Amino acid sequence: MRIGITCYPTYGGSGIVATELGMELAARGHDVHFITYANPIRLDPNLERIHYHEVEVSNYPLFQYPPYCLALASRMAEVAESYDLDVLHVHYAIPHSISAMLARQMVQKRRKLPFVTTLHGTDITLVGTDPSYFPITKFSIEESDGVTAISDDLRRQTLEVFGVTNEVRVIHNFVNCSLYAPDPERSGLARFAPDGEKLLIHLSNFRPVKRVNDCIRILAEVRKHTNARLLMVGDGPERGAAEHLAGQLGVQKAVEFLGKQNNVQSLIRLAHVLLMPSEMESFGLAALEAMACGVPAIGTRVGGVPELITDGVDGFLGNVGDVEGQAARAVELLTDEGLHGRMATAARHTALTRFCTEKIIPRYVRYYEDVLT
Repeated sequence: MRIGITCYPTYGGSGIVATELGMELAARGHDVHFITYANPIRLDPNLERIHYHEVEVSNYPLFQYPPYCLALASRMAEVAESYDLDVLHVHYAIPHSISAMLARQMVQKRRKLPFVTTLHGTDITLVGTDPSYFPITKFSIEESDGVTAISDDLRRQTLEVFGVTNEVRVIHNFVNCSLYAPDPERSGLARFAPDGEKLLIHLSNFRPVKRVNDCIRILAEVRKHTNARLLMVGDGPERGAAEHLAGQLGVQKAVEFLGKQNNVQSLIRLAHVLLMPSEMESFGLAALEAMACGVPAIGTRVGGVPELITDGVDGFLGNVGDVEGQAARAVELLTDEGLHGRMATAARHTALTRFCTEKIIPRYVRYYEDVLT
């Protein structure tokens, strides 16, 4: 199959999932063409059957805002005809699904070009509910030849908010369980914990919804009971506030801000616990990647997270903003080796049996086949 994929080529979850999906499809013999304004962060363009097509936007003086949506549609249509694509798969509704719809119309007299839209969360819960974008988001979903959502919760919200009648098929996020795997020795831990401290880790794009300041507060509470350090992986608008708060709470020397990282699996497997105190997560990809590495996650009871973490079995779930409660769970995991071992094993088992690429990627392929029939 020849598949065109469009996503935001950044560190956000939708771009990561789209990139990983494309590479997994290519590894299974499909030809994958990424059509984006920049090379996706995690994409290796040198992989066999992976192709990258840049979308260039001309910035004419007449345009106050460069018309990326139109440039993307033109590039989609061009690539589809030049490389005989079977299907377009766009991640994040706006503007990608509208561009795909225009591309489909541009080539419809000469060929069929269906497109699948995958909803990732904020395209529905934030952007889509904005009055300026609500009608076009609803229209883009209704015009899609296929629609998937990354969790049952997101599917429910989509149907409730937009009242669409199309089928929205749930295909959960996935993880490469060979790449994201435990390292029992935690080789290289001494670099971040030179005195044998236990290690907490947080990964995100540091937007307000991720509540990164809660991670700093959790660390401060944890250190009242046991010696621990925290790795903050990623970057974004809340980083400065988090750095300032670490200084205020006197834990700045126990926190390391690493910025954006590509090979996050090498960092995750060093940690003992992952913190994900978000006020909204449609799935919780960072938690899944940690679980695959045998690192229990402490998340919040929001969105699709309970579909991933079973509280008290393979991780813990807390209430949004309950810093003391989440810190207490972290202390339990860091100080009770038996508990940590059981949860680490259960977390890895959850990833292997429910969310491994071998479980999820074939579901996308079957969906493409359904859309093409």
